[in-house]
Amino acid sequence: MFHRSRFAARIIAAVAAVCVAIGAGLLPAQADVRIKDIAVFEGVRENQLVGYGLVVGLDGTGDRLRNSPFTQRSIEGMLERLGVGNLSNETMRTENTAAVMVTAMLPPFARRGSTIDVVVSSLGDAASLRGGTLIVTPLAGADGSVYAVAQGPIAVAGYAAQGLNASIVEGVPTVARIENGATVENEVEMAFNTLNSVRIALRIPDFTTAARVEEAINRSVGAGSAVALDPGTVEVRPNGKTDMFGLMSQIEGLRVEPDSIAKVVIDARSGTIVIGAEVRIAKVAVSQGGLTVIVREDIEVSQPEPFSLGGTVVVPQTSVEVRERETQFTVLEGDVSLQRLVDGLNAIGLGATQTISILQAIKAAGALYADLEII
Repeated sequence: MFHRSRFAARIIAAVAAVCVAIGAGLLPAQADVRIKDIAVFEGVRENQLVGYGLVVGLDGTGDRLRNSPFTQRSIEGMLERLGVGNLSNETMRTENTAAVMVTAMLPPFARRGSTIDVVVSSLGDAASLRGGTLIVTPLAGADGSVYAVAQGPIAVAGYAAQGLNASIVEGVPTVARIENGATVENEVEMAFNTLNSVRIALRIPDFTTAARVEEAINRSVGAGSAVALDPGTVEVRPNGKTDMFGLMSQIEGLRVEPDSIAKVVIDARSGTIVIGAEVRIAKVAVSQGGLTVIVREDIEVSQPEPFSLGGTVVVPQTSVEVRERETQFTVLEGDVSLQRLVDGLNAIGLGATQTISILQAIKAAGALYADLEII
């Protein structure tokens, strides 16, 4: 509790320091940001790829045949394609092989021959993928077409060690990465300069932000160039311009002032509390008190007299003590800035757990004008 309270005090003090800088004019109340940092261009996105493959060369840490029969069938199919022949009737050991799922993200405008990173995850009961090599694995998109092919030695961050009576595992040795492990074979075609319009999608939909983005684009490119369709979408038309690439380069660098809702985010596990700048409360009086109950168990031994018929008896002695902390009310002024709110919370002298309880109670009383989100 002591460490968590001290951590919460540091968080609140840091927020208060930022608010002091804002009040002194050292920082802007709301910074202007580039459009490219708060939005994405529709159609310009990554695509997920997935494939099924085999990792070979493991040191006895691969799949066991009894629990992973699909690994044996995969080995049989691979060897048959390589001309080894039909091995379906042969007894096969799979300890040095593991069936894996291979995933990757295909970046927008990735060209044929470029490389991307892949993640290799065990599908069976392999203990570790350390030291293995991924065999050629086609990676397909959601449409079923193959866009990349992966192969190469894998790198495992975690490790596992096991003895007769003990074992230790650090990280996840059944998940690995291959840097630049896949080569792009097919491209996702997108004729950017032939588009009649481009839609800008805000990462956090908001009416005010969308209106400001529309205004900034029309001021820079020309009146009527941008129209806000909804809180999350702004459509841009080139107005006769054929250089769509240059137009998007001009638009993504424009700066706007995004608006945000009032929100309080609480991580109850770590005691982290983040309070937004727009958070306001009604005028309330807050008091935080509690009881501390101390239970102590003492063990006494009752020993019989020598040469008597009695036996040794263990007699527990229990003592209970209750301590009540003296508390008083603290008034938190209503409709104040974040600085005043933080000062009021600090004046109560609360730890992280108590502060979380206070914020929840203020929200339940209808005096917190913000969303309260607990993660």
